[in-house]
Amino acid sequence: MVSLWLAILAAAAGVFIASSITHMVLPYHRTDVRKLPGDKEDLVLDALGRLAVAPGDYAVPHAGSQAGMRDPAFIAKATKGPLAFMTLAPGSAPSMGPSLGMWFIYCLLASICLGLMTWYIVGPGQPFSYVFHIAGFMAFLAYGGALPQMSIWYRRRWATTLKSLFDSVIYGAVTGAAFGWLWPQ
Repeated sequence: MVSLWLAILAAAAGVFIASSITHMVLPYHRTDVRKLPGDKEDLVLDALGRLAVAPGDYAVPHAGSQAGMRDPAFIAKATKGPLAFMTLAPGSAPSMGPSLGMWFIYCLLASICLGLMTWYIVGPGQPFSYVFHIAGFMAFLAYGGALPQMSIWYRRRWATTLKSLFDSVIYGAVTGAAFGWLWPQ
């Protein structure tokens, strides 16, 4: 395991840097989340503030149970629309630091798991291309495998999900290259 640490750290740092480029430099993620038109943002913020809803994940309307899914009142609300799936968080000054820190920790934990799985599948002394393909494919699954669920179940725009899946291909390539290059011989 000790001989894998350099590859693990390189993969985590590489994915972190690649994600910074795809989200902060390249323009294709700028339309992932839209601003409400006109003064509607203030109206929504004021309404949510007056309701004093606790932070958390919410669906509106919400059936509450399987039986509720058959309730004519719920069906009427859902049919009329709009439907909303939202995460409410407490107000705070904008700061990317904590999120970037948690993202790097996630990249590191993913790289540790990927390193261990690749080690058990591939073993030492394998050529770059073999390690690249195994580690890269598993990294794609680690970073992107669950993303379609957000579009399937929570109606996230498929364009946003597909852009994030494209990012996962990049993260897989970066991880595969790091492991292939630094793989223990």
